[in-house]
Amino acid sequence: MKTNITVLIWVIGFAICGPALAQNKILVTAHRGDWRNAPENSLKAFEYATAMGVDIIELDLKKTKDGEIIIMHDATIDRTTNGKGKPADYTLDEIRKFGLKNGLGRVTNNHIPTLKEVMIALKNSNVKINLDKSYDYYVETYAILKETGTIKQAIFKAEVTFDELKQRYPQLIDSIIYMPVVNLNKPEAKKIIIDYLKNMKPYAFELNFTKDTSSVLSDNKFITQTGAKVWINSLWASLNAGHDDDTAIEDGNLKDSWDWIIAHGATIIQTDRPEQMLKYLRKKQLHK
Repeated sequence: MKTNITVLIWVIGFAICGPALAQNKILVTAHRGDWRNAPENSLKAFEYATAMGVDIIELDLKKTKDGEIIIMHDATIDRTTNGKGKPADYTLDEIRKFGLKNGLGRVTNNHIPTLKEVMIALKNSNVKINLDKSYDYYVETYAILKETGTIKQAIFKAEVTFDELKQRYPQLIDSIIYMPVVNLNKPEAKKIIIDYLKNMKPYAFELNFTKDTSSVLSDNKFITQTGAKVWINSLWASLNAGHDDDTAIEDGNLKDSWDWIIAHGATIIQTDRPEQMLKYLRKKQLHK
C-alpha cells in the first residue's frame, strides 16, 4: 500500500511539473558566446561558453572581400575592433590585423575568427552552433560545414516563410538543421509556423515578440508535440516583451522574467547571462 501511494505521488508530481523536470529539457544558448569575459564573437568567448556547459552558441556571419566567412555581428567592424569599415572592405589577411575589443572597449589580442576556425575548435564538443545573420551565405556556410564534418552541429536560421526558404535554397532544405525565426506580433505568425510543420521538421522555432499576448505563447504544444523545440530569448526586452535577463538579475525578479519564459513553453533560452542561467536551471533541475 505504501509503495502504491509513493508511485501515485510521483505520477501526480510529474503531471503537475510536466516532462521538463524529468527530462532536463531546457537548453541554454550563449548569445555571442561568453562575451562578459571575452570579446563578443571571439573564439575565446565561444570556448569559455562551451566550458561553462551551454548547449548552443549563437554567432553571426559576414563575408570578407576575398569571400571568407567570418564571425561578426555588425555591418561594420567599428564597434567591436580597432578598425573601421565593412568586413567586405578587407581581405581575410587584412582584417586579421585588427584586434577585438572587450566589454570595456579595450583592444585585446583576440582577432576576428573565421567560421571554419570556430567549427574546428568546437567540433569535438557537444555544443551546437546557431548561425545568425547567415541567410545570404547558406551555400558557402554549408560547404565549410561539410569540409569540417560539422553539418549536424550547426543550426541555420532565418525570418522567412517556408515558401521563401524553398525558393532560395531548394537544394539545402533536406540537408540542414533549420530553425525558423517568427515574429509573433505579425497576424500571420501561427500560419507561418504551421506551414513549416507541414513541410519540414524544424529543429526549433525562435519566437520573438514585443507584446506577450500571442496565442502561440499560451499554447505551443502543437509545436513541441512534433518534436520541434520552442526558443525564447531572455536577452533584450524588445525580443520578449520585457521578460528579460536584466529583470531577472538586476531587479531580482525571476517571476516576471525567467520563470515566465519557462511557464510559456520555452525549451531553449538564449541569454546574455549564461552562467547565471545555468545555475538557475540546475537549481530547478531543468538542466543537466
